[in-house]
Amino acid sequence: MLRIPIKVTARKLPHAGGRGSGPQGRINKMRKLVTALIRHERIEGQYQWVDEARGYAERLILEAQRNGDTHKGTMEMADYWLLEKDLVHKLFKVLVPRYTNYPASFTQLWSLGETFPGRPVPMAVLELKGNPWPPVVPKERDQRNSLVNILLDQARKDYRQQKYESIAALELNKQSEQQTSNIDDSSASTS
Repeated sequence: MLRIPIKVTARKLPHAGGRGSGPQGRINKMRKLVTALIRHERIEGQYQWVDEARGYAERLILEAQRNGDTHKGTMEMADYWLLEKDLVHKLFKVLVPRYTNYPASFTQLWSLGETFPGRPVPMAVLELKGNPWPPVVPKERDQRNSLVNILLDQARKDYRQQKYESIAALELNKQSEQQTSNIDDSSASTS
């Protein structure tokens, strides 16, 4: 069971191997993308191509994890999808141990947006999780204790304190005016 959503309907993809390449050109393009993903552990390309290659890579890693390198069908599958034969060793000796007891999908797909100027083609990055590359989206750094933030926090506190003091002074003035007006009213009513 794959751990990523798969589109059931056929995709409309541009010609993979040029006009007239047909389904075999499309499969060859997928084989190249899966091989590049296993080799480099991160690839960039058009969203629709890398999204479809993601399913094939997930299935390949899942079958390798499930059956191991002694299963004939899995070895034939790895031999077919990986164009560079040294990657079969990497698949079984590096990636399968990395993803044992892994609850989520093995790949991560990041949308990059469209290239500009030129034809607007949505681009994406497909990567294997746990790769040695720096993250695509950097982690948010905790900057509470930086000097600028400490100074801004203190300035904010001082400003609020001044505002509270000015509001309290206005309230005292209002109360004293009301008391004096009450005293004036009571003295005027007695006389």
